Amino acid sequence: MSVKIAIIGGTGVYDPNILTEITEEKLETPFGRARVKIGSYHGKRVAFMARHGEDHSVPPHLVNYRANIYALGMLGVKNIFATAAVGSLNQDMKPKDFVFVDQFLDFTKSRPQTFVEQGVVHLDMTDPYCPRLRQVLREAAEKHGLPHHIAGTYVCTEGPRFETPAEIRMFRQLGGDLVGMTSVPEVVLAREAKICYATIAMVTNFAAGISATRLSHQEVVDIMDENVHNLRKLVMAAIESVDEDAVCGAGC
Repeated sequence: MSVKIAIIGGTGVYDPNILTEITEEKLETPFGRARVKIGSYHGKRVAFMARHGEDHSVPPHLVNYRANIYALGMLGVKNIFATAAVGSLNQDMKPKDFVFVDQFLDFTKSRPQTFVEQGVVHLDMTDPYCPRLRQVLREAAEKHGLPHHIAGTYVCTEGPRFETPAEIRMFRQLGGDLVGMTSVPEVVLAREAKICYATIAMVTNFAAGISATRLSHQEVVDIMDENVHNLRKLVMAAIESVDEDAVCGAGC
């Protein structure tokens, strides 16, 4: 039975135990090894991948995004729900809100962003985050009464440091709503692999210069811990309702 759905767990999301009959695989790809756990939920096979490692030991700028996405493609995955802890630049997007991102601004600096190493390939990114999967998430959030926003622009920075207040002011002026460190190149590689991809961004704090306090990684983890039951509820509802065989017209 092929695996057509994957969850990529970000900060605070390491537990694959919403699934049953879990096995672990180590997949060798042209870009390195990737680890993934595979289980079942409501009769669907689902892959779970911890982006930062199960012990959160891999910082965002050192994640092997190419190996991770390539490995999911090897399994036959066609739908990815990726979780991400984010800071908010938008006063309407408050801590513990979910945002189903529709656009990104890329401020990463040193990450390989393509599988292509020969020839020229220009990839359309009009809809980087799959509209079909975003609609699935919207319906799941509405079903469970979870605070959510159906669109938002994710500013991806290199990390692992947090941003300066001056950078945050610039990102706001450019139209950014959220800031994080992992969506690029993950979303780009998924598009290149023709895998539908949606980000479940969970706001953990207001960004530097907006927040009344200094930022800390522990603050992010604490908010994730407080809201992880809602995140799990959202993901489970999305998996249950998604048509894993649907043909998407958005380029993925």
